[in-house]
Amino acid sequence: MAQPVVKQPLRLSMPDVFVAVALILASCAGTSAVTYTSPAPSTPPASWSFDQDATGGPPTGSEVFAGEWVVRAEGDAPSRPNALCQVGRAEFPAIALGPTVYGDLSITVRFKPISGREDQAAGIILRVQDKDDYYILRANALEGNVNLYLYAGGRRSGIKEGSAKVASGQWQELRLEATGDRLRGFLNGQPVVEATAASYKAGRVGLWTKADSVTCFDDVVVKPAA
Repeated sequence: MAQPVVKQPLRLSMPDVFVAVALILASCAGTSAVTYTSPAPSTPPASWSFDQDATGGPPTGSEVFAGEWVVRAEGDAPSRPNALCQVGRAEFPAIALGPTVYGDLSITVRFKPISGREDQAAGIILRVQDKDDYYILRANALEGNVNLYLYAGGRRSGIKEGSAKVASGQWQELRLEATGDRLRGFLNGQPVVEATAASYKAGRVGLWTKADSVTCFDDVVVKPAA
């Protein structure tokens, strides 16, 4: 008479568990698509105040990836009369400000989180390859942090978190410095978060928010890295 087959429970060693978790995390992070490996031959400083752009839509030369980006008059804008505001709702509203490809740089922006029940976020994106691939420096007034993220294949994964008080309803300054694989984030001139990341070497620059954040931006300045 044939003996019944007894199925043994699957047993994983701790190394097996770590490998499985790593594979899951890698899958969630997405795969980076690289379009730009070096900056444009000449990348002089650039700036956007949005004061010469027509109101009611995105600024000239920009590319909207998600969300609703409009230039509009803001009475308290750091440089009057206009600011660029994200007023729609999307998972990750984002906009590339122009076609220029930068490598090492310092990018600064003034921002004001206005409202949002889920998030009150403001972000810089850099080394933008396309709508699904770039780095993010994000400040969040509800969470009280300034974090670095990798956006790869349309999926976001954390690089490094930094704790900071981000005020709602006030203009503040966010700055991101990228030199080689080193990324450094600053809030109001104070260093908050620093990490290394090697996915992207060069790319475009832009702005970012999250979910239902209504956030305004002004005085974006890009300079070569010191």
